[in-house]
Amino acid sequence: MLTKRIIACLDVRSGRVVKGVQFLDIVDAGDPAELAHRHALGGADEIVLLDITATHEGRGTLLDTVKRSAANLFIPFTVGGGIRSAEDAAAVFDAGADKVSINSSAIARPELIAEIGSSFGAQAVVVAIDARRSTSSADPIGDAEVYVFGGRKPTGIRVIDWAVEAEQRGAGEILLTSMNTDGMRNGFDCELTRRVSEAVQIPVIASGGAGSAAHFAYVFSHASGGGKADAALAASIFHFGITDSRALKYQIAATDIPMRLPC
Repeated sequence: MLTKRIIACLDVRSGRVVKGVQFLDIVDAGDPAELAHRHALGGADEIVLLDITATHEGRGTLLDTVKRSAANLFIPFTVGGGIRSAEDAAAVFDAGADKVSINSSAIARPELIAEIGSSFGAQAVVVAIDARRSTSSADPIGDAEVYVFGGRKPTGIRVIDWAVEAEQRGAGEILLTSMNTDGMRNGFDCELTRRVSEAVQIPVIASGGAGSAAHFAYVFSHASGGGKADAALAASIFHFGITDSRALKYQIAATDIPMRLPC
C-alpha cells in the first residue's frame, strides 16, 4: 500500500487565512505565507491554498498571495480559486504552484479539466468537490449533491457521478470536502469518501472534519467502515496549534497505516 499523505489547507479570504464551521462562522487564522512555511516545517506532505471567495467575487486568484506563500516552500503546493482557463492556470503555475484545484469552473465548463491537463499534465489538475449529503433520499451518500460558489449554490449533480466524469475528463486527483462535517472536528465523512474512492481509480483527498489522529487513520483505512482515502486534508487543527503533521504521522503510523515519516 502506498504511503498516505497529510495535507495542510489554507483557506484564504482577502489575503488572510480563515477557517469556519460548515462553510460559516469564519474566523481569522493568520498570514498564508507564514502558515504555509510553518506547516511545511511541521511535517506536512503538501500545502493547499484555496482563494475561497475568488469565484463568488468574480475575480482571479490573488497571485501575490500565491507568490509569497510559495517563496519558502519545499513541498508540493496546490492552489485553487478563480481559475477559469488554461491561461489562468498558467499564471498560477508561474506564481509558484505545482498543481491547480478547480471546482465551480469545472462544473460550468467540464472541458477545462482536459485543457489544463493537456498543457500541464493530469497530475497537475485537482478537481475539488464540495459535497452535501441528501436529507431526503433513501441513499443520502449515493445522492449526495455537488455545491459550487464556495458551498453557496447546489448543482443538482450527484457527487459520485461528477467524480467519475472528472476522472474520465483527465483529473489527476479528487479533493472531496464534506460540507456536513467541515470544521466540526468530529471525524471525516468516511462513508462518502469510501464511495467516491471505490468509484474512481485516481487518488482521493478527504477533507472536512479532522480532529484527531484516529480520524485520519479511519479515513485512510481499507477495513470495514474506513474511507479508503489516499490523502487527508486539515486546517484548523494545524492553524490553531492542536497538533502538527509530524506528531500526527507518528500517531497514525502506530495504527499500521503506512506514512512517510519525517527524519
